[in-house]
Amino acid sequence: MKRLPALAVIMTLALSVVPVRADAGRSALQRDADAVHAVGVTGVIARQTTSGRTRAVASGVGELGGRPPRKDGQFRIGSTNKALVATVVLQLVAERRMALDDTVEKWLPGLVKGNGYDGRRITVRQLLQHTAGIYDGNFPGIENAQQYYERRYTIHTEEEIVRAGLSHPPEFPPGEGWSYSNTGYDLVGLVIKAVTGRTWYAEVDRRIVRPLRLRDTYFPGTDPAIGEPHAHGYTRFTAGEYTDTTELVDADASGGYISTPQDLDVVVRALFDGRLLEPAQLREMMRTVPTDGSADEFWPNARYGLGLFSRDLPCGGTVWIPSGDQIGYKTRTGVTSGGRRSVVVSMSSQLNDSLPALLAQEKAAKQLIDNALCRTA
Repeated sequence: MKRLPALAVIMTLALSVVPVRADAGRSALQRDADAVHAVGVTGVIARQTTSGRTRAVASGVGELGGRPPRKDGQFRIGSTNKALVATVVLQLVAERRMALDDTVEKWLPGLVKGNGYDGRRITVRQLLQHTAGIYDGNFPGIENAQQYYERRYTIHTEEEIVRAGLSHPPEFPPGEGWSYSNTGYDLVGLVIKAVTGRTWYAEVDRRIVRPLRLRDTYFPGTDPAIGEPHAHGYTRFTAGEYTDTTELVDADASGGYISTPQDLDVVVRALFDGRLLEPAQLREMMRTVPTDGSADEFWPNARYGLGLFSRDLPCGGTVWIPSGDQIGYKTRTGVTSGGRRSVVVSMSSQLNDSLPALLAQEKAAKQLIDNALCRTA
């Protein structure tokens, strides 16, 4: 049963941010979560796992004027979803049911053609790695509060999104560039259905959610609500004003799942410790290409594998980042090779009112991840 639509909530910055009090007894993870909250994020949940030991903290509020967020709260994982989709494809590859270098034309004959596109030249690997050149500028978006209220319950199918993307010429010939494309992942979702006869989310549930016994991870379909408990998601479209953007219909392969810090921590470690992928397929996921540099200001020298980013850690080594955004929520994760160290950060705000605000949020989250993965104790 769907909840009644939430009323508009527009609050000033002064009313929405709870002051962070100095406390020498706070854990380092708590201090870092508080630092994320201090840049204007309404609620923060962070979970760190190191050598089998787990610590979880919360900062801020779950709803403006309310109590702190629950450490086990549910949230939209955004494009962290892409790692789930890529994992399904890699499992199908391990089963010899398809290959990464299969063309789109092989599985979706006649769908990708014309207007500069040729499905015979685009591979599944290129779609997963954002090197196919699929135009993403027509992907459904929300840029202000009015658009949110107008569009939050609109249902878009993968086929519709793909048709909209293909109506514009490609960004570049396949394999000759890098450009992040949600639309390309909707094509992957259609490929999964062509290979298996089931939707991509049915395969995620069958291959990832149930084997890992994830109790609070699910695909909401066309239900705009989030299961309880959850922190309200807020978006700052205008400086100092927070719009409650919790409800949304988000039902496509680029970023549809809902999860919790605990469940997502299990997933990111399972990607690298052998529970989800065979060694050969994990190596394929970790084969990265340079990105277009758009994330360099907060993720220097970022690269992209299959469904996830990577970058260097300041203490040495590589951190893998299955992360993503969906209106009202930002999810940032970090996991080291072998799944030995991991961290999940859920932020129930998007600070989209200015580039400095966006960068401050990203840099605070990056600092939390770096500290959690580099800290020796």
